Amino acid sequence: MFVAPDPGLLRLRVSLRAVLGVSLSVAAAELCGLSLPASITAGLASLLALFTVGDATVRSQMVTTALLPAVGFPVLALAAALHGTPLLRDVCWLAVIFAGVYARRWGPRGQALGIFAFMMFFTTQFLHAVPSQLPELYGAVALAIAASAGVRFGLWCIERRTAPPAAPAPLTGRGLAHPTTRQAFQATVACGIALGVGQALSEARWYWAVGAAWWIFVNTASRGETLVRGFRRVLGTVTGIVAGLLIAIPLHGAPAPTAVLVAVCVFGIFYTAAPSYSWMMFFVTVMAGLLYGLLGVLHPGLLVLRVQETAVGALGAVVGVALVLPVSTHAATDAWIQRALHCVHRCTAAAAHRLAGDESADPAPRAAELELLLGRVRHSLAPLVHPLSPLRARRARAHQVLVLLDDCAREVRGLAMVAADPAASHDARLTAACQRVEAAVATLVSPSPDPSPWTALTALPAPHHHPGAEAALTHLHGLERALGELAAPLRSSPRAALAVA
Repeated sequence: MFVAPDPGLLRLRVSLRAVLGVSLSVAAAELCGLSLPASITAGLASLLALFTVGDATVRSQMVTTALLPAVGFPVLALAAALHGTPLLRDVCWLAVIFAGVYARRWGPRGQALGIFAFMMFFTTQFLHAVPSQLPELYGAVALAIAASAGVRFGLWCIERRTAPPAAPAPLTGRGLAHPTTRQAFQATVACGIALGVGQALSEARWYWAVGAAWWIFVNTASRGETLVRGFRRVLGTVTGIVAGLLIAIPLHGAPAPTAVLVAVCVFGIFYTAAPSYSWMMFFVTVMAGLLYGLLGVLHPGLLVLRVQETAVGALGAVVGVALVLPVSTHAATDAWIQRALHCVHRCTAAAAHRLAGDESADPAPRAAELELLLGRVRHSLAPLVHPLSPLRARRARAHQVLVLLDDCAREVRGLAMVAADPAASHDARLTAACQRVEAAVATLVSPSPDPSPWTALTALPAPHHHPGAEAALTHLHGLERALGELAAPLRSSPRAALAVA
């Protein structure tokens, strides 16, 4: 996990920045004389501000960060005011959950604000906050957002030097078929189930089940993705509990070593979030145990209850996606694959225009977009390629699709690099090769259930021209081969694909 690729050491820098931002937030709260619960709130608010805000530009990130208190403060007040009325509190939290998920239709800003609102409600349950504590909690959140913003946009603004690529637009739909509408209903039902069963397990710590169900729905789009994410959450929680028994309990809440280990957990959360959800949950669970130690309520039974509540939350998520407006893994995966194939075509067309002398054509952004789309394809196919998947034929087909799409991405990257060479010249054979790629993509995305098989055309012999054109042809022929081979796993049955593989 810790040797996973990290181009430009971006994950490392973001993780170190998070440790600095959270540490400054907690230090500011302590220097202002706030209580321990308020200092913990400051740390959590800072972590959330640094973790959830993911707009494409620094300016947009600043606006989203500034808006966090606008949703966080009212939710804090609502949750604290309803502390003594459980039924009304539960109904209001489910309403916050629905609104928080629905807000994802407005992109990264909606997602960040929705998560922050949910977590402010969660924090009041975690700390058992009451209305008299609100002024202190407001001050803690304000200090945390100011400190984390100072680090992110002033002291260490990584995004000004390395602009993050824009995330692919989510899959579309209308009415109840819209992904955010569908997930809002699914998450609300899942959290409602988790809330009810969680309260049957524990009247004091039931909110862990709701939190588990909520976070499983972040960045998932199908039943299979939710199943895999639920499994990984339980796995990360169980291993984190074991570590908590060995680390957090022996500390007995000692401030200095606990603070150091919490900083290590913050680093681990940010560093492992992208490559491994299980590792991220491991660090989240260890950090929660350390915080309970600081509050003086940590004991082995509490950690065991944490596992039980997480399992309840995962079960609620599975029931929610299985019964409420379900979307199959195949439907979600097919949509992302088609978008990736269209992106291959757009990149090829841009490269051809650039090689023909059009200076305004640039395939590089399309190549970067393809990498992001393939990330979504891998995420969507994760349930099928999971080692525990019993569907051997589908697993083999999914592996074959991923390998061939990776081949396409490699050829597209090479083609974009060749097109960037100002000395590369146009060759008549490039036009024919690009047309064949276009025809291959059209065949693969055709809605026809039984299209005629596509056969790659062999380029006629021609005298060698500029080395740039020859390199471009090599990449285009590689694209033809990969697209041609994709027809088998995308258009045939899983058993046939298994035989081919």
